[in-house]
Amino acid sequence: MDEAAREHNQVQAIAEELGFDFRIGENRRLRGSAYGNAVLTRLPIVAEHNHDLTCRRYEPRGCLEVIIKPNNSETAVQIFNVHLGTGFFERRYQAHRLLEVIVGDSSPRVVLGDFNEWTRGLTTKLFSHHLNSAEPEQRAGKARTYPGVFPLLHLDHVYYNSSLKLDRISVHRSRLALAASDHLPIVADFTIDS
Repeated sequence: MDEAAREHNQVQAIAEELGFDFRIGENRRLRGSAYGNAVLTRLPIVAEHNHDLTCRRYEPRGCLEVIIKPNNSETAVQIFNVHLGTGFFERRYQAHRLLEVIVGDSSPRVVLGDFNEWTRGLTTKLFSHHLNSAEPEQRAGKARTYPGVFPLLHLDHVYYNSSLKLDRISVHRSRLALAASDHLPIVADFTIDS
């Protein structure tokens, strides 16, 4: 892939460099390239679907659902990667719409991403009612991940259902993480609860 193609297909370029499988949930085109949520994984992706969460005339938003098959496991895991809007009424609509998508059978599922909720609002309450919340412990209380250079806000969350067991969770801070995004990544390790 030449340099111009790498610039327009960053997720693909990163995935190829790492030897990962990937999917992009295109919510719109930006300079001719897909723009939206992405999932990169060492594990094989067996299915994907991008759910439209766009509310009225707000910026197009979505939730990328991928199903992965962990090595040596018969059980598939659903991953939902989301980036909710910044408007209060927009997020309310998106939270209810997203719950329709993710609440279902008891198959293992993880919902993660930038929820853009600066305080504990409706989205947090709804998701905490239906799923377990994986929160890294921090000295100052909430796991602040934004802005990465001097984190003040707790916008990024990881939720999971009881078919999974949370083994470890932390906020990753490094020079590379600060160069890659304006959010610090949250790293969560799960095992399938059998």
